[in-house]
Amino acid sequence: MKRFEVLTLFPGLFAPFVEEGLIGKAREKRLMEITLHNYREQGLGRHRVVDDTPYGGGAGMVIRPEPVYAAVRERQAANAAEGRKTRVVLLTPQGRPFNQAVAREMAAAEETLLLICGRYEGFDERIRTGLVDDEISLGDFVTLGGECVAMVMMETVLRLVPGVLGNPDSTLEESFAQGRLEYPQFTRPPEFEGQRVPDVLISGHHGEIARWREAEATRRTRERRPELLEG
Repeated sequence: MKRFEVLTLFPGLFAPFVEEGLIGKAREKRLMEITLHNYREQGLGRHRVVDDTPYGGGAGMVIRPEPVYAAVRERQAANAAEGRKTRVVLLTPQGRPFNQAVAREMAAAEETLLLICGRYEGFDERIRTGLVDDEISLGDFVTLGGECVAMVMMETVLRLVPGVLGNPDSTLEESFAQGRLEYPQFTRPPEFEGQRVPDVLISGHHGEIARWREAEATRRTRERRPELLEG
């Protein structure tokens, strides 16, 4: 079973994600598990405070270290009691870029993957330097929080888990699986608004179809993402 745990201030955002579609079906079949933990429960004082103004001034609020440390250590202890290791992953624009190779790495990992979702202006640096095993960025942009990033990452990883997809071959030729973009896909009708399906795809010659797809994947990658072909 693939296990994810998510530390978030807004666990309600994940309700439809874990219940609908293939993720929901995989959860029912016990191929994966996603558990949500609100680290406001470890917040300070009567109001469960999790953030404060930044030292040195500046806009926004910064997530304090105490609630996050307490929540992570609680989950590490709970997993250790059940014989599992925990890999702590901070979701931040400053992390290493998330891509298909990272997704495969995470899909193969045996540890529970504990994702920390931020909000506000960011994390106290001591969370980054003293607590986490990895830092991941979804791209060169900034979201309101890490929750949508966590959902993208989990969906990308979980579709690589055997049994989640109906057809296991679905992951073999898609974009990035072989370092290129995927070839063009067509279905019925054979002609639509003056655009015809390439004759080779309806020819029945599987060798010719394979060569066409190979050439088209390379052509599309060269036109749109040439850096993927470097080397």
